[in-house]
Amino acid sequence: MARKKEGLSERHRKIMEYLTEFIEEYGYSPSIREIGDAIDVKSTSLVDYYLNQLEERKYISREGRISRSIRVLQPIRSATKALSKQISDAAQAVTTAVDSIISIPLRGRIVASTPIPVPPSDFNYFDSESGVEIARSLLPAREKINELFALEVQGDSMIDAMVNDGDIIVMRPAQQASNGEMVAVWLDDKDETTLKYFYKENNRIRLQPANPTMDPIYVENTNDLRIMGKVVMVIRQYKNTVH
Repeated sequence: MARKKEGLSERHRKIMEYLTEFIEEYGYSPSIREIGDAIDVKSTSLVDYYLNQLEERKYISREGRISRSIRVLQPIRSATKALSKQISDAAQAVTTAVDSIISIPLRGRIVASTPIPVPPSDFNYFDSESGVEIARSLLPAREKINELFALEVQGDSMIDAMVNDGDIIVMRPAQQASNGEMVAVWLDDKDETTLKYFYKENNRIRLQPANPTMDPIYVENTNDLRIMGKVVMVIRQYKNTVH
């Protein structure tokens, strides 16, 4: 049962319960007569007397004698309504948490080293249900979730960009890029893929690794290069080292 508020009579408590629940449901306060009907008191002056006492004790506030101007300062609910609200709030919290988790389809691997041909097995390694789950709040609001896809990184050419072997990158489909953007590209003439920084230089493209031990890749024929997507975020994969 709801604990009786100190200093309140049973009638005061009933008025507070009625006011709390009425205002939560309708967004405005009941009339004096409606309050009287709810607590089985016919005299509106007596109801007004109780309300004055509640106002003095800072349970409610009123704007003079304006009708329906009561504001509840200390909500009081009946035991049944209080329990019902707790259950409803908990269910809403769970629903919100579940709704905020999204699944990004895992489409395959991307090489972050010297480009190498993609083995046919890689296309079969990830099935149609493979995916990674992340919180929606981690992604920019402008991103169209249904267009995103994920790739597993192979190699260490982007380690200075905090992209390591085995990490997962979330990509946004794109066919063009600006200088300095990290992109996944397909080299048509070699059937190779790679993950690099994109730079357009005069009549060629420079694919720049983020690893000082590796040289950039130059693509002279820009028609041989297709941009497949831009990196939106990186999901780090921590590995345990056994000594």
